[in-house]
Amino acid sequence: MDYAAVTPPAAGEPMGNEFVLVPAGEARAVQVASGGRFRVVDVEGGQVVDLFAFAVGDVGEYASAEHTRVAVNRLFPRVGEAFVTNRRRPVLWLDEDGSPGVHDMLCAACDPVRYRLLGVDGWHPSCQENLQRVMAGLGHDRIEVPQPINLFMAVRVEPDGSFAWSPAPTRAGDGVVLRAALDCVVVASACPQDRNEINHYRPTPIGIELLPAAPAPSSRRPPSP
Repeated sequence: MDYAAVTPPAAGEPMGNEFVLVPAGEARAVQVASGGRFRVVDVEGGQVVDLFAFAVGDVGEYASAEHTRVAVNRLFPRVGEAFVTNRRRPVLWLDEDGSPGVHDMLCAACDPVRYRLLGVDGWHPSCQENLQRVMAGLGHDRIEVPQPINLFMAVRVEPDGSFAWSPAPTRAGDGVVLRAALDCVVVASACPQDRNEINHYRPTPIGIELLPAAPAPSSRRPPSP
C-alpha cells in the first residue's frame, strides 16, 4: 500500500474500514474486537506514535506501561509478549515488529505544560490533549491519561541513569502489528513534538491499518495415506 497517497479524514468524519491516516500532530481512534489485528505504520519515517488502549465498556481499564514492565520483566515487550492493563490483564499482543525495534515505555505523553517548559509561547498541540479530544468525541469526557506506549521513540537509559534522546530511526512504511486480547478502543497520536529531535523536528503522519483476523488453527486431519 502507498500509505503516503491516502487522504486523511477530517476530525469527526467516519473512518474507513481498512486504513486510518492520522495527520501529523493529531490522533484518531479505532475499536478493535478481541482477536482483531492492526498495524501501526510510520507513513513517511522518523515519527513517534503515542499509543493508548482502553477496555470497551470500562475506560477505567487501560494499557499500563508500569504494569506491563513488571509482567514482561523488561522495559518493553518482545514479539510474542503482551501489554497488560492496570488490572494486569493482557490487552494487546505484540505480534510482529517490522521496524528497527526501538520503542519506549518510560516517557509521559507530551502536554501543554511540557511545551511551556520548552519555551513555547501560546497553544501547542500535544498527545495528552489529542487523547482527551478523541475520547471525548466517543463520549468519554473524563479519562485517565496513561503512560503511553511510545512506538518508534528512541530514548536510551545511560549507565548513570540519564536519558539519551535520538531521532526515531524508522523508515517510511515501517510498522508493528498488534492483536487485541480484549475488546478495546485504540488511540494513536502522531506525536506533535517539534521542540526536540525525537521526530526530526518535523512531525509527520502515521497510519492505523486494520488487518484480517489471524486464521484459527485447522482441526482437520490430513488424509490417510
